[in-house]
Amino acid sequence: MLATFFTGLGSSASLIVAIGAQNAFVLRQGLRREHILPIVVICVASDALLMAAGVAGIGALVKNAPIALEIVRWAGFAFLLGYAVVAARRALRPGSLTSSGAVAGSLAAAIGTCLAITWLNPHVYLDTVLLIGSLSASHGDPGRWVFGAGAATASLLWFSLLGFGARFAAPVFARPVAWRILDGGIAVLMVVLAILLVV
Repeated sequence: MLATFFTGLGSSASLIVAIGAQNAFVLRQGLRREHILPIVVICVASDALLMAAGVAGIGALVKNAPIALEIVRWAGFAFLLGYAVVAARRALRPGSLTSSGAVAGSLAAAIGTCLAITWLNPHVYLDTVLLIGSLSASHGDPGRWVFGAGAATASLLWFSLLGFGARFAAPVFARPVAWRILDGGIAVLMVVLAILLVV
């Protein structure tokens, strides 16, 4: 069972470590030291819930409802483009880029953005519900749940490291130019992800 747990952990880690919309948002919040705990909790809990759904077999049901994935795909496209515009505007306004002097965003806005980035992203469903769910099925009962626990643990470790570990990069981001580069990169990444969703 331990081998199954670590197989789940490794499989999940290989999917979530790649920088995407959710990771970019958590990294930015971590660098700014704003609402890190609730953001990490939302990301981890969302992944755990979606992975549990996949392990329970919902992945097979979703495959048979392509219209649901199509709706989520276009909603994700619109959201990612909107987030790209916001990031580009931040990159163009240096006065709002320093971590110490910037006005902190509200908790409600941070939570709303995190929920949208997480739940409107079709890749999240593909990775957690469909892929993790499919991979877990090969381990039978109760092995699939052990696999799922390993996958959820990878999410916990990654988002904790990304959110709380970002502070060690804070000296680099004490300069506005570093924030400009980060936000500019995030804007480009969001546009690319949005295009990939519909292409």
